[in-house]
Amino acid sequence: MGKLHIKKGDTVVVNAGEYKGQEGKVLEVLVSKNRAIVEGINMVSKHAKPNADNPQGGIVKQEAPIHISNLNLKDPSTGEATRIGRRAGDDGKLVRFAKKSGEEIK
Repeated sequence: MGKLHIKKGDTVVVNAGEYKGQEGKVLEVLVSKNRAIVEGINMVSKHAKPNADNPQGGIVKQEAPIHISNLNLKDPSTGEATRIGRRAGDDGKLVRFAKKSGEEIK
């Protein structure tokens, strides 16, 4: 299995499925399942029992994981969806860069 192109904290654009075209911030990456949880994307209703945090219980909306292949990183300069490349930076470490603009991704 190769390295994933998405990291926690990245702003991504959904390129396929029900949420195509929407963007959000990556909250969590599930490496073993090749999935990511993105803020505001793939919302599902979960039935919650009453507990200390939610004494009322009821139906709670929360994000469900979405497959990594349906996500592209948002280009920092143009704001469009872009693919990711890796190249050696100034200090010799690998850095991610946007394929469309060539700009380095922090």
